[in-house]
Amino acid sequence: MPTPPTAGSAPRAPRPSRRSVLAAMAAAVPAAGLPVLSGRASAAPAAGALPGGGDLGPNVLVFDPATPNIQGTLDEIFKRQESAQFGEGRFALLFKPGTYCGLNAQIGFYTSIAGLGLSPGDTTFHGDVTVDAGWFNGNATQNFWRSAENLTLHPVNGTNRWAVAQAAPFRRMHIKGGLNLAPDGYGWASGGYIADSRIDGSVAPYSQQQWYTRDSSVGGWNNAVWNMVFSGVEGAPAQSFPDPPYTTLDTTPVSREKPFLYLDGADYKVFLPEKRTNARGTTWGSGTPRGESLPLGQFYVAKPGVDAATLNAALSQGLNLLLTPGIYHLDRPVEVRRPNTVVLGLGYPTLVPDNGATAMKVADVGGVRLAGFLIDAGPVNSATLLEVGPEGASADHAANPTTVQDVFIRIGGAGPGKATTSMVINSNHTLIDHTWVWRADHGDGVGWETNRADYGVRVNGDDVLATGLFVEHFNKYDVEWRGERGRTVFFQNEKAYDAPNQAAIQNGDIKGYAAYKIADGVTAHEGWGLGSYCYYNVDPTIRQDHGFQAPAKPGVKLHHLLVVSLGGKGQYEHVINSIGAPTSGTSTVPSTVVSYP
Repeated sequence: MPTPPTAGSAPRAPRPSRRSVLAAMAAAVPAAGLPVLSGRASAAPAAGALPGGGDLGPNVLVFDPATPNIQGTLDEIFKRQESAQFGEGRFALLFKPGTYCGLNAQIGFYTSIAGLGLSPGDTTFHGDVTVDAGWFNGNATQNFWRSAENLTLHPVNGTNRWAVAQAAPFRRMHIKGGLNLAPDGYGWASGGYIADSRIDGSVAPYSQQQWYTRDSSVGGWNNAVWNMVFSGVEGAPAQSFPDPPYTTLDTTPVSREKPFLYLDGADYKVFLPEKRTNARGTTWGSGTPRGESLPLGQFYVAKPGVDAATLNAALSQGLNLLLTPGIYHLDRPVEVRRPNTVVLGLGYPTLVPDNGATAMKVADVGGVRLAGFLIDAGPVNSATLLEVGPEGASADHAANPTTVQDVFIRIGGAGPGKATTSMVINSNHTLIDHTWVWRADHGDGVGWETNRADYGVRVNGDDVLATGLFVEHFNKYDVEWRGERGRTVFFQNEKAYDAPNQAAIQNGDIKGYAAYKIADGVTAHEGWGLGSYCYYNVDPTIRQDHGFQAPAKPGVKLHHLLVVSLGGKGQYEHVINSIGAPTSGTSTVPSTVVSYP
């Protein structure tokens, strides 16, 4: 994503488009000889039943303070994953409670690092967890698909560097110092997401063009480029959009933190944080977090190579799913039918429907938690990739919503892929908490028709809340919202770079499909901090009528909107409907609307 230079940053060479420079590919990598995490299995299952619990496989590595050569192991994993943007390697690095000194854990693609305590303070590094962009010449805009969770850091020089782009969550982290979100040299950067974290010092985003921070505490926030959004953040800057472009909500309307694996004595369990309303600050700052725990024995521990029939058999047996790192090829949907089912991934497990199936379907039941995995479209077109609730779902789930957290969807990039609609939310009250739904603009299998994907996210359910919604490059609507009383806190979008000409995106008498369309019949909807960018590099003469389209209804309210033409590659005529000044020239200056209507 092109980003304008920020004041005080070093001079930079012009940034090439994502399509012109590709990251190196990496093959699947065995992890033989590295530490392996095992969990205590449940009691022996009935004859013919699948067991719960058990070993987590070779690509989940567990460390304790006495583990020899931890740094060497971390360096080896990073060497394999640093530039493996579309490779097959997947790793989870887990640290038992204790204190670790002198470590610098550099985190590459498809790598997750996490502490195994119930709170971040249980696992402490006197060292760093680092993401930088040396592999891409100081450009951090492709530092996707990695995560850090549940650790306390004492950074060696007082500031930890986490220079990431999309799909790189930073959750339940305590930084006893500052946090730098830019790469070394202050090159391009395009992120990002922080939740349930405490940064004692200041956060310095520098060149980050947008960022969303939820239910956290910061010692300060130093600057903004285009769109910085905060909800429920102690110490957040005051609301001041568009200059500087801070959108600040005192609380988050509804939130429920992501499930996580932890150690209870010698036993591995999964903690399920409770739902909060009007949330502010971390869940763990005042003692033990509130929620419930499930023993590992209540999970079917899936390994790469297992088929959808086996996953469905485990679910029908009453087990939850723990997906260990790797790639899972599916010939039919994974069917989640039981209320309160947990599907939790470790180390970016990736579901690939090979034959045009939907990767996962969730029934219209309450309390399902989907977290921590990637869905990769297969070469045969899928009508949908993820469905939460069937068409016509109508049950009330306000007391116990389904959550979709750190679930990422990709069409193309790792190879040919197609999907008509990527994510469909039919169940009422669903919480979408951090997703990146991406039709690839670079990599393998990329082209206007090659990785055809018309719609990114479609919301049919009522009272759905999205916190941290990243959706990019779809052939038609990126987000289409049909349900009532929907809410979005932070939206980031780029229109498809590769539209061949104006006719290819013509939408009746409208030039281009809106990035975020609220259906004409909707009477109530609200959003805060919403941005859409265009970079029509194939045909820079393309005009986009608007980034946002909404009915003129008293209950439809949008706050802090912006559209940006990246380097003059295409232009917007308006921000929303026929409101807002057009973008122009090559200056990459946003056009903004503070409030709609």
